[in-house]
Amino acid sequence: MRTLVHLSDLHFGRVDHRLLAPLRELVERIAPDVLVVSGDLTQRARPEQFEEARAFLDTLPGPQIIVPGNHDISLYNVFRRFVKPLERYRRYITDELEPVYIDEEIAVVGVNTARSLTIKDGRVSREQLAAVRARLTGLPASVTRIVVAHHPFDLPDHFEERDLVNRAGRAMRAFSECGIDILMGGHMHASHAGSTAARYEISEYAALVIQAGTATSTRGRGEVNSFNVLRVTPDRVEVDRYGWDVVHGRFDVADTDKFLRAGNVWTPHNDGLLAAGL
Repeated sequence: MRTLVHLSDLHFGRVDHRLLAPLRELVERIAPDVLVVSGDLTQRARPEQFEEARAFLDTLPGPQIIVPGNHDISLYNVFRRFVKPLERYRRYITDELEPVYIDEEIAVVGVNTARSLTIKDGRVSREQLAAVRARLTGLPASVTRIVVAHHPFDLPDHFEERDLVNRAGRAMRAFSECGIDILMGGHMHASHAGSTAARYEISEYAALVIQAGTATSTRGRGEVNSFNVLRVTPDRVEVDRYGWDVVHGRFDVADTDKFLRAGNVWTPHNDGLLAAGL
């Protein structure tokens, strides 16, 4: 089994600093095999915000798979936005925009969906999809394949189609061909765990889509600060969502989702229903 901690949308520059120490201490106790951060480390891509983000990341365990978000590209500095869009991200966070972690049980591949030509939307290219395929080619079928991006490839029905990353449908077809099991993202400041089957009718294929809320930002959009913990085996995934308890000043498990795999199809799993024979 592998344990992953999934943080997103830290937004240094608009951080609730009360949350940082409890979050760091809890992540240390969980002791994940991989720490995933799915973008928007800063609020406005300013040097001091990247410095704060870097200092916080340095207190967390590794290995770390980090991808940029749209807020990590300068918004108002036109030169930086279009000529050096992620230069500060590369300088302070990591020069690798699409990091990879692979061991005997999991393969985690980062995809950079942040773009200069749009304020908040994301995009994935044919070249990026080909790179994902190349990185996973030849891995044993038992290895759980995970893609991390800032912008979502799937969302619940109450979100709009335009909230998805551009070319999401094409990406999902490519992911089905290389057996992607889990899609991890952020951007919406809303937690979600579910199957892609409802939106994408792809024969004998359904991945898990796992969205993290904002771990530390003051911009909660109606949801408490939260993050995910995934426990992954080849045929089972459990997702704990930890939410901020304002009264007690700590992160506690708010809910748990469980999923089982049959072939290349992941479906929700309810222990109670199965125990009752339903």
